[in-house]
Amino acid sequence: MAAQDHYKVLGLERKASADDIKKAYRKLARQYHPDKNPGDAKAEERFKQISQAHDILGDPEKRKEYDRALANPFSNVGRGGSGQPGFDTGGFGDIISDLFGQARGRAGGAGGGGRGPNPRAERGRDLEAEVTIGFEQAIAGAQIPISVPTYERCPTCSGSGAKPGTSPIVCPRCNGRGIESEGQGLFSITQPCSRCGGAGTIIEEPCPTCRGEGRTHTVKRYRVNVPAGVREGSRIRLAGKGEPGRNGGPAGDLFVLTHVQDSPVFARKGDNVEVEIPLTLPEALRGAEIEVPTLDGRKTLRVPAGTRPGSVQRLRGEGPQRLGKAGRGDIRYRFVLDLPDKLTAEQEAAVDDLAKVFNGNPRERLFAK
Repeated sequence: MAAQDHYKVLGLERKASADDIKKAYRKLARQYHPDKNPGDAKAEERFKQISQAHDILGDPEKRKEYDRALANPFSNVGRGGSGQPGFDTGGFGDIISDLFGQARGRAGGAGGGGRGPNPRAERGRDLEAEVTIGFEQAIAGAQIPISVPTYERCPTCSGSGAKPGTSPIVCPRCNGRGIESEGQGLFSITQPCSRCGGAGTIIEEPCPTCRGEGRTHTVKRYRVNVPAGVREGSRIRLAGKGEPGRNGGPAGDLFVLTHVQDSPVFARKGDNVEVEIPLTLPEALRGAEIEVPTLDGRKTLRVPAGTRPGSVQRLRGEGPQRLGKAGRGDIRYRFVLDLPDKLTAEQEAAVDDLAKVFNGNPRERLFAK
């Protein structure tokens, strides 16, 4: 089976920028997301491929190694340890993505000597997902379903990567160190072992299910409890819901980034919300009792006489729940004058009468010397 080209999966050229990769991933992920294509196995598989491609190309270090491997596909061998160039296990992208991480994470604990066939346990990678919720849901809290592309331990080999009944063996080229050195005069260059790819072990008979990876792609579904008071950009941590660790290591975490839709009435201002309240000219001049919206319904507010446009009144403690703090924020009511675009004859007559009463030039003081 030919290894997939991650650039083609995202519909990009190899010179694509990091921003191009991000935009292409988000567009395709929305299109093929399992929640938008329920029961569509082809869409789910496409979603997994898109996620895998972004996992490699969205990480600068992984992308660098992937590009290097594309330029010279015979420079390394597969994790199956066959020792033959031109491997093709169908897991090409994953092999390249893990190449240097395994060399650092596993060979680092070898102390320069040989070791057994069980590499060091590694913590799983943290994942990130995004959800979009309504303003009311952000204020009251909600439980939101999400789908997360990730890996799970291979059920056939229990994560070893080897065919059932076999085990990985110590790499004979690096003696389990995962690295090899090449002398250059007074200096030497250390790089991941060209036989085992930095793992320190080779798999002579790969698992037929995961092709030696020890894990398989999957889409996991969760229901996230979004706390009351979240705002745009808030991150919710789900401990242990990230990628499973390798070789018995702990799972990473899942971070859910929240996007909050705008409200037609309330504008979020930190721990508070703000509402623009129109007043008629008589209400602003004489004062009035008016109804105003709250997060829980309506209340009556007393507007004092002579209220100027732009002035603010507060309802303390009736705003959104304060995240990580006790109590709630405030609702701020900012007053503006509601003036008609065009006056009726009756309104013009009333304004003329008002002008006679409020005579004088209020701008005169601006020219006083």
